[in-house]
Amino acid sequence: MEPQDFDDVIESFGLAAEMAERAGFDGVNIHGAHGYLIDQFFWERTNLRTDTYGGGIANRVRFGAEIVAEMRRRVSPGFVIMFRFSQWKGPDYEARLASTPAELAAYLQPLVDAGVDVFDASTRRFWQEEFEGSPQNLAGWAKKLTGKPSMTVGSVSLDLPLQSRGDRVKDVAAVSRENLEQLMTMFDRGDFDIVGVGRAIIANADWANKVKTGDLESLKPYDPACLAELA
Repeated sequence: MEPQDFDDVIESFGLAAEMAERAGFDGVNIHGAHGYLIDQFFWERTNLRTDTYGGGIANRVRFGAEIVAEMRRRVSPGFVIMFRFSQWKGPDYEARLASTPAELAAYLQPLVDAGVDVFDASTRRFWQEEFEGSPQNLAGWAKKLTGKPSMTVGSVSLDLPLQSRGDRVKDVAAVSRENLEQLMTMFDRGDFDIVGVGRAIIANADWANKVKTGDLESLKPYDPACLAELA
């Protein structure tokens, strides 16, 4: 990317946020995870630049922070800007953006300073601790380090994590009552503020109501065949 490319992308994100607010939305969620453009700058293995957008963490997070700042400039103070980030990248489930809480804080604080209101911490298994010696997951650490609300996600109410091959999601995942109980334990102790649910809702459009009323026995497992019914 050349200087004009940065200007164009930042302008486009800002305009998108402005138009979303004008259209009546309450906020937007920026996708800065899974190896997409912003995340390619974050990760040292994909960001090989030698200018102000490459090198140390402060430089690698600069592009994302500039996008957030432009979006914040063009919307009202009450318009919510959420930011999705992840450790894993596309098919590389073992990738690590940050190896320590200090490194994670170095990524997240510039985004807070630029105007992020909520962090969407994308993981494949919400129940896994992020750093050794602490029970908190990635969303828990995002909230602890920044003081901002966070959202957890990853195999909620399912017994298998996402397995993807290109654009296809494979493997049937059974309903897991145990991980729902663990989810509520983590929620009640304040690890995160919001829960994102993906595959379980594809299989159960009324998932939220069933969980709220305790009707867990009627929840259906996730089957990739469900995706064909959406077409």
